[in-house]
Amino acid sequence: MSTKYAPLIKSLRVQRGFSQAVVAEKLGLSRQSYMAVERGSRELTLPEAKKLQELYGISLEELASANIPNYEKYKQMILAVLQAIATHRDGRTPKTKLAKLVYLADFAWYYNKLESMSGMQYLRRAYGPVPDPYFRALDELEEEGKIKIDHTGDMLLVGLGKGAAQKKLSYIETEEKALIKKIVEKWRGALTKEIVDFTHEQLPYRLCAPDEVIPYELITQEDPGHVY
Repeated sequence: MSTKYAPLIKSLRVQRGFSQAVVAEKLGLSRQSYMAVERGSRELTLPEAKKLQELYGISLEELASANIPNYEKYKQMILAVLQAIATHRDGRTPKTKLAKLVYLADFAWYYNKLESMSGMQYLRRAYGPVPDPYFRALDELEEEGKIKIDHTGDMLLVGLGKGAAQKKLSYIETEEKALIKKIVEKWRGALTKEIVDFTHEQLPYRLCAPDEVIPYELITQEDPGHVY
């Protein structure tokens, strides 16, 4: 496996919260050898690449594509959704619904452009598609004061923090922001269960097994009226 994919391998490890030592052990390598992989000075063998495939739930084709997830842009997508929601009532939304709105934006962008906004890997979870780093992203945004998370009974409501409503999002392009606003507007007032059920009925979710990475390519087979 070519060393040009080293940045993706490192990005996947960081997203999952694994140490280099942990991944090295799973690949049957010394830590020094694995560090060389991440530096791009050592190639992975095919058996090692297959072990990474199992570890991260990613196909060899996806590893070969070197589609490096943009975690910081993903965080800004969360903020862009909340900025669009800020004009609605109290400007807060349930945490699960927020995750689904971001997912719909990522996959709708792929439907139109054949590339996702963030490159994040969405997993087929019980409450719909979501990347593993979603909850860490919320924690970091809350620590940075960019969002507020309030408890209302058993529900977690997420809204913008002070000064974040008009904050310019450097990673989000004008056309991307327009799509996000369109999706938020469509789902304004909808219950969390409604948007969860909608994502469950989409082809990408139905064609994948529980906890499997959902390939973006599947959304291109979806009926145009059911993309978001």
